[in-house]
Amino acid sequence: MRFFFQIDRERFIVGRGILRAILGLYLSSAPELLSFLYNSYGKPAMAGESGRDAIHFNVSHSNGSALYAFTRGREVGVDLEHVRDDLEVDLIATQFFSPREIAALRALPAEQRKYGFFNCWTRKEAYIKAKGEGLSLPLDQFDVSLNPGEPAALLATRPDSHEAQRWSLQELTFGIGYAAALAVAGRIGSLSCFQFRLS
Repeated sequence: MRFFFQIDRERFIVGRGILRAILGLYLSSAPELLSFLYNSYGKPAMAGESGRDAIHFNVSHSNGSALYAFTRGREVGVDLEHVRDDLEVDLIATQFFSPREIAALRALPAEQRKYGFFNCWTRKEAYIKAKGEGLSLPLDQFDVSLNPGEPAALLATRPDSHEAQRWSLQELTFGIGYAAALAVAGRIGSLSCFQFRLS
């Protein structure tokens, strides 16, 4: 992997080190002994982990922060985005969101539209990352909820309408100025969240 900016390279190295440390705790293994595999779309997985107790993980980075998710035996995806004011949310939505999502975004009061956009974006990203198919899964082929204050949900999937029932979405509270979402195969049971800062 190549980076244009040194700071991005350093963040990647630190982030990968943290991932190895956490996985090492889950697997009772020295972090440096862990090996990763990548599917044809680039989604990483643990080498040697399979079956119903296999550990699955996903990572997202934004603005110097990182979000990690871990499950046993179920695919998982997360997305973290720094909420910015310099994006043309209507234009981006028109290019990437489904007609249902575009209509829902435009129906929001102007002061809520930015948050609706980031709700939609993080939920869509979390879902496609959990599926592990990259952008081969077009973003306009499924609908997610986006209204601020409403629960995260995968509302519809095309062409397989039953796919929506196989996944759960959860909005995550990360911190002021961020939007985050989690996607998991099946139902979300207990969810434990931990936060730490590097000095």
